[in-house]
Amino acid sequence: MVYTLLYESAGQLDAAAMTCIHAAAPAVAAGMTGTAARLAAGIGVAALLHGVPAWSGEAAGGPLEEVVVTAARGRADSQREAASESEVTQEELENRALLRPAEVLEAVPGLVVTQHSGDGKANQYFLRGFNLDHGTDFATSVDGVPVNMPTHAHGQGYSDLNFLIPELIERIDYRKGVYYAEEGDFSAAGAAAIHYRTRLDAPVVTLSAGANGYRRILAATSTALGDGDLLLGGEYGLTDGPWVLPEGYQRVSSLVKYTRGSEERGYTLTAMGYRGHWHATDQIPQRAVSAGLISRFGNIDSTDGGQSQRWSVSGEAWGRLGAGDWRTDAYLLGYRLDLFSNFTYFTDPVHGDQFEQYDNRRVYGAAASYSVPLTLFGEEGTLRTGLQIRDDRIDPVALYDTTAGVRWKAVSVAEARVSSAAAHAAWEVRVAPWWRLTLGARFDSARFKVHANLPANSGTASAALVSPKLALAFGPWHSIEYFLDFGQGFHSNDARGTTISVDPNDGVTPVSRVTPLVRATGAEAGMRSSPVPELELTAALWTLKLDSELVLDNDAGAIVPQGATHRYGLELSARWHPQPWIRIDADLAWTHARFSDFDPAGQYLRNAPNAVAALGMEINRASGWSGGLHLRYLGATPLTQDDAVRSRPSLQANGEVGYRFNAALSGTLSVFNLLGRRDDDIEYYYPSRLQGEPAPVSDLHFHPVEPRSVRASLSYRF
Repeated sequence: MVYTLLYESAGQLDAAAMTCIHAAAPAVAAGMTGTAARLAAGIGVAALLHGVPAWSGEAAGGPLEEVVVTAARGRADSQREAASESEVTQEELENRALLRPAEVLEAVPGLVVTQHSGDGKANQYFLRGFNLDHGTDFATSVDGVPVNMPTHAHGQGYSDLNFLIPELIERIDYRKGVYYAEEGDFSAAGAAAIHYRTRLDAPVVTLSAGANGYRRILAATSTALGDGDLLLGGEYGLTDGPWVLPEGYQRVSSLVKYTRGSEERGYTLTAMGYRGHWHATDQIPQRAVSAGLISRFGNIDSTDGGQSQRWSVSGEAWGRLGAGDWRTDAYLLGYRLDLFSNFTYFTDPVHGDQFEQYDNRRVYGAAASYSVPLTLFGEEGTLRTGLQIRDDRIDPVALYDTTAGVRWKAVSVAEARVSSAAAHAAWEVRVAPWWRLTLGARFDSARFKVHANLPANSGTASAALVSPKLALAFGPWHSIEYFLDFGQGFHSNDARGTTISVDPNDGVTPVSRVTPLVRATGAEAGMRSSPVPELELTAALWTLKLDSELVLDNDAGAIVPQGATHRYGLELSARWHPQPWIRIDADLAWTHARFSDFDPAGQYLRNAPNAVAALGMEINRASGWSGGLHLRYLGATPLTQDDAVRSRPSLQANGEVGYRFNAALSGTLSVFNLLGRRDDDIEYYYPSRLQGEPAPVSDLHFHPVEPRSVRASLSYRF
C-alpha cells in the first residue's frame, strides 16, 4: 500500500524558503549515499509535523485530481508549429497504471517504453521507426534539467527516468521531428519536457503493495513560504519482480521545489535526488528455455546487476525586459552508474563474457531566451532568441571485463569532457489571418576531449552545424488547421569515437573515427481538427533522413558503422470526451525504415517497429468510482538486416480502478498484463554461447513481459 502526504501552511518568510532550499541542496549533492532514504523519510515527517497545524477541512477534502497548479502552461494551440506537437496533462496520467516510472511517456502518441534488463536500468524506447535504445534521438528533460547523457558508459544519449515521481508531474510537453529552433542534441525523433507541479492542495500519504514483493511509500506536501510555494516529495520503492533471481530493486527519490512569483515574473529553485540498486535478469536465449535449462523468467548469469544515483540543483527565473519576455535557467547535475551485464555468456570459456560499464560525471548547464515583438518586411511578428551551454565532465567512463562482478581486464578507461554551445532564433509572423509562418535557425558547436588508457585513443575533436527550420500553419477553416514543416537537426556521437584510433579490446586493430555531429533532415505535413468541441483529431505524414547512424557499440567497446538511413511514416490520433468525466484516446503509427545505401547484408534496421497502436479509456470523477484501461500494440520488427528473422508482435493491456471512500481516503487497484499474454518486452537475434556448447550459436534472445500482476494502493489526504 502507498501513503502520500501533502499539506499547505501559511509561512510568510522568504528567508525560510531559502533555508529549506539551501538545507536540501547539500543533502542531495552529497551523492545520495545513505542520505536519500533519510531525506525521503524526513520529507514525510516534515509534512506531518508542519502540515497538521495548517490543516483545514476544506483543503483536506480536495481530491488529488483537483489540485491547483500555478506553473506556466505549455504552448497554446495557436503557437504550435506542427501537428505532432502537443502536451500530456496531469489529468491524462491519473488513471494510467504504471509498471515503471518512465511509462508516463507512453502517453505520447506512438511512443513505446519497454525493458530488456533489470528495472534500475534505463528503459528501452521506440518512436517513429527508431529503436531508440535507451534514449538516443529522443531528448528528455525534467524541470529544465536534461536527462540524456552524451558519451555514456552504456549508450550514447542514455536517458534514465527512474528518478521520476509520477504523481507530482503537472504536464509533459512533447514535440516530434527536427522543426524547432529550441531543440538540439538527441531530438531527431522528438523531445519531451516533463514539468513538476509547483504546489498541491492537500497533504497526501500513499502506501502500495503488490505481487512479487512490490512495496512503495510516497509522501508529498506543499506549503506557502513567504510569497511563494514550497513543494516537498519523497518516495521509497522495492520490488523483486517475477524473476527466478529476485531483483531486489530498491529506489529512493526526492524533490524539493520552491516557486515564487506569477506567470509574468518569478523564479523557481529545485533540488532532485535518486538512488537505486538492483540484480538484473538480462535477455536470455530461446534455446536454453526450449531445452528446459531455465524458465522464461530465468537467467544465465546471476551476478548481473547495477546501482545508479543522480542528484541535481537548478534554478529558473523569468520576467519582462522592455517590450519582451526573458527566461533563464541553470543547473548542476551529479550522476553515477555501475552496471554489470552479460549478453553472450561464455564465448570466452575461461572468464565468461560479463562486463562492467562505469560512468561518473558532473554536468553544468545554462540557457537564456528572449522573446520580443519585431516587425520585418512590414510584417508584425515575434522574435524568439536563445543561448544554451552544457559541459559534461566524465571521470571515468569505463568498460571492464569481469567475472561474477570482479574485474580482470580494463578494456577502456577514459576521462572525457564534452562541451557544447548553441544559439537559436525563430521569427513567428501571421502573414494573413489564415497563415502563420515561423522561420528559424540554430547553430550548434561541440568540443570533445578524451584522455584514454590507450594513448592512441586520446585526443580532441570539434564540430559545428547550422540547422535551418521552417514551419507553416494554415487555417483554421471549419475547425481544421494544416501544418507544413521542414528542418534539420542532429545527434552527437560518443566522444571516444571521435578520437579513437585502435580497437580497445586488442589495442592493435585500426578503427575509423566517427563523425562528431550527425546531420538529420526531416519534413512533415499534418492537420489538426476539432469537428466538435469534445473531439480532437490529428494526422501527420513525416520523413526523416540521418546521414549516418555511426555509434559506439558500448557492449563491445568498439565503433560499428551503420550507414545512412531513411524513415517515413504516418501517425493518426484521436482524443474524445463524450462526457466531461470520460476520455477516450486512440493512436496509430506506421513507419517504413531502411538503410539508404545498398548493402548485400540487407536494408532493414534491426528492431525498428513499423506499427504501433494504442487505445485508452479513462473515467475521472471527483467522487465514487474512477479508472482507466490502456492497450498498447507493438508490431513485429526485423531482427536481422535481411529481415529473415522477425520478432513477435506484442499486445499489452493495463487497467486501473479507483474508489474514493470519502473526502480524505481513496483506494486504487492496478492490474498489469491484464490479458495474461506471454509476450516479450524485447527480442534480439545474435550469436551466444552457453556452457558446454562447442561454438557460439545464433539464436533468438528475449526479455519477457512480466506476467499478470496486481498492485493495491491506499491514499489519505489530510
